[in-house]
Amino acid sequence: MEHIDAVAEMVLESKRLVVFTGAGVSTESGISDFRSPGGIWDRFDAGELNYQTFMASEGGREKYWQFSRALWPEIASAQPNPGHIAIAELHNMGKLDYVITQNIDNLHQRAGVPEEKVIELHGTMKWVLCLECGQRYPREQIQARLDDGTKVPRCDSCGGIMKPATVSFGQSMPEQETRQAEAAASACDLFLSVGSSLVVYPAAQMPLIARGNGARLVIINLTPTPHDRHADIVINEKTGPVLSAIAERVKAKLR
Repeated sequence: MEHIDAVAEMVLESKRLVVFTGAGVSTESGISDFRSPGGIWDRFDAGELNYQTFMASEGGREKYWQFSRALWPEIASAQPNPGHIAIAELHNMGKLDYVITQNIDNLHQRAGVPEEKVIELHGTMKWVLCLECGQRYPREQIQARLDDGTKVPRCDSCGGIMKPATVSFGQSMPEQETRQAEAAASACDLFLSVGSSLVVYPAAQMPLIARGNGARLVIINLTPTPHDRHADIVINEKTGPVLSAIAERVKAKLR
């Protein structure tokens, strides 16, 4: 694979590496891409699943929970793939500052990246939150209620509206995580964008923030992205094999 050695050298030279991951990393674990043909939006109407519709009526919440109930088994059964494992290996080698991810599947943590090093820009399916009192429930607990026939789960503590701890269309990005991601991108010296189409903002701004503050930029994605012209290196291949090869090269040179 072209450019593997060059990227490995960049990683070795880096003091503050940020890896930014999108859906292309998760799809290699068997999780459906929302936008690709056959993806989530071919099965559900995105227009009915936005935050405003969810908050507006019980019917809107019921449709959202139907979608979420169908999505959860795919995420729950997914396993970290070679890309996730390679990123965790970079952490183990002391070469990872942060992972910034658009994914909601918790697979980076399950692969071995510490929770405090993973910035989840679009939230996580691992938890369900009460929007009124803030109580947090494990997703498995709420899924059991849905499987038992509950159509719209309510909070045990206050009876309030509950929602998966993910960012829906029309919902504000989490302020703390967005600030943290911007700070990490600004401070890094190497930014690897992996498996992201780089079209969803403000997440897609992160590589440009890094580049604007002097970082090297590597983009690894199966198809071209709008930011390719800003990158030092672009690799249009599957993310798992590429990341595995980079991690192996780094490990060999650190021995």
